[in-house]
Amino acid sequence: MARHRFIPGFGLTLGFTVFYLSVIVLVPLWFLVLRTTSLSWAQFWAIVVDPRTLASLRLTLLTSFAAAAVNAVMGFLVAWSLVRYQFPGKRAIDAIVDLPFALPTAVSGIALTAIYSSNGWLGSVLEPLGIKVAFTPLGITVALIFIGLPFVVRALQPALEDLDPAVEEAAAILGAGRWQTFLRVILPAVTPALITGFTMAFARAVGEYGSVVFISGNMPLKTEHVSLLIIAKLEQFDYAGATALGSLMLAISFVLLLAINSLQWWTARRYQGN
Repeated sequence: MARHRFIPGFGLTLGFTVFYLSVIVLVPLWFLVLRTTSLSWAQFWAIVVDPRTLASLRLTLLTSFAAAAVNAVMGFLVAWSLVRYQFPGKRAIDAIVDLPFALPTAVSGIALTAIYSSNGWLGSVLEPLGIKVAFTPLGITVALIFIGLPFVVRALQPALEDLDPAVEEAAAILGAGRWQTFLRVILPAVTPALITGFTMAFARAVGEYGSVVFISGNMPLKTEHVSLLIIAKLEQFDYAGATALGSLMLAISFVLLLAINSLQWWTARRYQGN
């Protein structure tokens, strides 16, 4: 007799998965690339090597990487505190971590600009010290850190919860110091989750718009994020230029995410093998 399963078989599940991803993801992206093919190679290359495009690409990738790196460190500390310690207000802090998920990014951009501007609470203190945040690449990085932190924390929490404290105690009994325990026991166990959080934070930062549109100042060749440049081209009815930049960012993001995911897979296989 045929076995009846609540969950459909592999063939039906795979077919539904491919169909759903095609409709939701692949078809819109394919039309973006198809729209770009209306440009000749010379026209596309001229858009790519334009000084304004190169400056925005450099700013976007550097600030996104810096923000994801900061979140990887600080997100680990936040996740560690939430998992390993009990303290008053823990549930409130755990909820606060998710606020950037729920808060409209434009609202967070306005709030950060108000705080870090010349007459803001923090800006009025930092600028006399020579630290200008609003309308600088530093301000963009701060905004990207704000919106990327939850990705790292939520990726790390399950991994830290699955990490048995007895393993750390065994390392201490065998004579390992705190740093040795961290580097050889804790870090290898959570590295795949840490890379996942870094990847999601980085990908989110590359495509961010709302939180950077205000605090960046959107100055060409100085503080213009790629997403802001795309919107600027759309406002100028330069649809070909906007789609060309969109296709370029699609290719760059895919290559970077593929490389990082490959690194994550290799790291997980390596530590599982050990």
